[in-house]
Amino acid sequence: MIKGVKAVIDFVMDILETVVFIGSMFIVVYLFILTPNQVKGASMEPNFHTGDYILTSRVTYKFRKIERGDVVVLKSPKNPDIEYIKRVIALPGEKLLISGNGDVSVNDRLINEGYIAERTNLWEGGCIKADEPYVVPTGEVFVMGDNRPRSSDSREFCSVPIQSLIGQVFYRYFPVNKVGTITNPLPKSER
Repeated sequence: MIKGVKAVIDFVMDILETVVFIGSMFIVVYLFILTPNQVKGASMEPNFHTGDYILTSRVTYKFRKIERGDVVVLKSPKNPDIEYIKRVIALPGEKLLISGNGDVSVNDRLINEGYIAERTNLWEGGCIKADEPYVVPTGEVFVMGDNRPRSSDSREFCSVPIQSLIGQVFYRYFPVNKVGTITNPLPKSER
């Protein structure tokens, strides 16, 4: 009978070790490699909707540079407890210009933004003024939502520090009909 009890205890301990190991691996992956996020709000429509579940890579930018067109999750400049999903529009040192008719140019080159549904508007009292160039400071990026009329972004609060980026959105796993890899829509020459 003691052999039976010892076998049960050994079995339970093996299970506990496995659970602790798997839990530890999950925590490491969650904190340092990738993070699940849920999209909330209309700022990235028509490409991302409220209720979409995405995976954000925390390590992508340790292996490659940020590119214009990347979709990123970042801490809100107004409240770091809130996370935003936005698209990178301009990189450090680049000159951004939003014309009065809503065209967006970077370094005097018009960006073909086929991923947005409406032209880019500007906010009264915001950071960006129509037809006035804005140079992105070193160590910062300029981000905007794809749904320009409904997005609180760099047009309002200026560029954001690269350190505030949590990571690059690389995969959508819900809803089922939209499961797949998130790719940068811009051609390599425009990134």
